[in-house]
Amino acid sequence: MHAYTASRTALSSPVAFEPTLLQPLSFYPASAEIYAHGEKAGAVYQIEFGAVRVYRLLADGRRQISAFHLAGETFGFEADTTHHFFAEAINATGVRVFRATAGTDMSHQLLPLALKGLTRAQEHLLVLGRQNAIERVAAFLVDMAERQGGLRQIELPMSRMDIGDYLGLTIETVSRVFTRLKDKGVIRLLGLRSIEIVKSDALQDMSE
Repeated sequence: MHAYTASRTALSSPVAFEPTLLQPLSFYPASAEIYAHGEKAGAVYQIEFGAVRVYRLLADGRRQISAFHLAGETFGFEADTTHHFFAEAINATGVRVFRATAGTDMSHQLLPLALKGLTRAQEHLLVLGRQNAIERVAAFLVDMAERQGGLRQIELPMSRMDIGDYLGLTIETVSRVFTRLKDKGVIRLLGLRSIEIVKSDALQDMSE
């Protein structure tokens, strides 16, 4: 299996925190900011429902999305004392915040998060640096399917523009690739945010 998805099973399980250290559920409407670049870091966030995009704004004003996080996943861990990225709700999203109290040993929980983040960053760089547009989109869809339990029908909470900003492609290119995959019978477009993977082996081959 391609490196982009080979570690997904091991990395997709949510991290378990002590219930007493989890804050009440916080609700964020679509496009609401969860934290901003430069803000104080230190908390870890678990998604109960919805989805989150993590991104940076480049000097020329362009947006580079570094990660998408789905329900059941954890994000927000940073080695520094301030955030280097923005985190934003893609759609209506519920998040629980984990904040350590004084004297709490978090090493057994933060180490898996650090390793997970490093692995995903490496996988993302491989996709951006070594693959053409079709291969990038195929790898993205395979990844999303793996993270949603390997189902044939997957939901894409993010827009085509979001996908382009994640894969280093224009929105027009992303749309053309989706149409091409549909015309080849590899996927079926059930709606703007819903896709059925018809030929999973073919999609997997394209992602490698």
